[in-house]
Amino acid sequence: MRIHNTLASKIEEFNSQHINIVKMYVCGITPYDDTHLGHGRCYVVFDILRRYLQYKGFKVEYVQNFTDVDDKILNKSKELSIHPKELSQKYIESYFDVEKKLNIQPAKIYPKVTEHIDDIIVAIEKLVKKEIAYVTPTGVYFDVEKYQQLITNKNNLVKYGELSKKNLDELIAGARVEIDETKKSPLDFALWKFAKNDDPIFWESPWGDGRPGWHIECSVMSMKYLGETLDIHGGGMDLIFPHHENEIAQSQAITEKQFVKFWVHNGFVTVNKEKMSKSLKNIFALKDLFTIYDPMVVRLFLLSQHYRKPLDFSLQEMDQFKSVFERFVNVKENAELWIKNLKDGPPSEVTKNIVDNAVKKFEESMEDDLNTSSALSALHLIINHLYTLEKNLTQGITKGDIEYSLNKFLQLSEDVLGLKFPKYNIPQEIQELVKQRELARKNRDFATADKIRQQIILLGWIVEDTPFGTKIRKRI
Repeated sequence: MRIHNTLASKIEEFNSQHINIVKMYVCGITPYDDTHLGHGRCYVVFDILRRYLQYKGFKVEYVQNFTDVDDKILNKSKELSIHPKELSQKYIESYFDVEKKLNIQPAKIYPKVTEHIDDIIVAIEKLVKKEIAYVTPTGVYFDVEKYQQLITNKNNLVKYGELSKKNLDELIAGARVEIDETKKSPLDFALWKFAKNDDPIFWESPWGDGRPGWHIECSVMSMKYLGETLDIHGGGMDLIFPHHENEIAQSQAITEKQFVKFWVHNGFVTVNKEKMSKSLKNIFALKDLFTIYDPMVVRLFLLSQHYRKPLDFSLQEMDQFKSVFERFVNVKENAELWIKNLKDGPPSEVTKNIVDNAVKKFEESMEDDLNTSSALSALHLIINHLYTLEKNLTQGITKGDIEYSLNKFLQLSEDVLGLKFPKYNIPQEIQELVKQRELARKNRDFATADKIRQQIILLGWIVEDTPFGTKIRKRI
């Protein structure tokens, strides 16, 4: 498999450190508000990467954190007059609900910052002892210049600025930093922030009461659960600088080993070509979208574009993928009905060739930097073949033709792309209406049959007449 490595700025052949094991860490949410479409894209992308690696035989050790103490959490907790822990737990539970609905496989562990304070303090102590961190009246800071000196002539380590492809002068000029005259350099960043008088949550440390800086958290939690060198570290492109740049520096300063082999970043979700932001009021909470669209429609939309490209959201786009998902559901249910009624027999060579070529195209697309857009087009080749088979059900099509096509479709769509097809029980009321309609059609009372059909549709169900009888499915 070949995947784009942000550090190398190119697509490279992926190899893990250990045979058939991949250690993957993805930056999780800061739980101070509802999980939105941008979050959804990130976690669907890395879920699909994980699923494809599993499809290829890898065991993926996947860790995703929660930054459950942060300025945004503290500010909102003050605004709402609730404890930060209560606030963060509310949105963590909301995230898990969204994750389940999007059919994202759970991580091996979801470490929280507040549960790893002792580990973080130990890491900072190591940096202070190495004199790559220093104490000021406002906190403990990482010394970027000292780090650059440490890694001089160590070719296996990454220089500061190498991930974001900027030199130090550019970074100093463009660094988004709080004004703090106590720091040696604008590039130096907080490892530990001393508590303010009104802070509702803080911890004791050798340097004074306070809480961790943002960047040290991910370094500590990722290395605790996955080791000193990760195979893949993922997140949105907005995390490249300063978060991931700082993670590299502090991690490698502690271990003097390569921190990450592959840095993988997904593109932004835009709305009418503009980046989602609170100031523009164009952020869509996933829980709200799920009241309009099936979560699998949202998932299908999120994987429809190559993960590194911007993904533009609109209701028209969502409606398009609602139709696509309806097509997927329809062909699956039709195929299951055909299998029950067709005679036994092996798949034809034509079926095997068409389906096998589609599977090959799907795999080639996924192995070409996780090109889910191209992989979807390969999936449609199998669906198109199933519809071709439908037109010829009375002309020698066997159960094997349908089963072979359907099984490959389900393996790729469910196991790899993570789509989850609906399972439902048809209510007794609908079953009775279907019987009444069938009786009306048998008596050639088509006016009554049409009225009953409209009644069923208004109740949220779709009636389809097939060569093997009436089929009922719920509207998506």
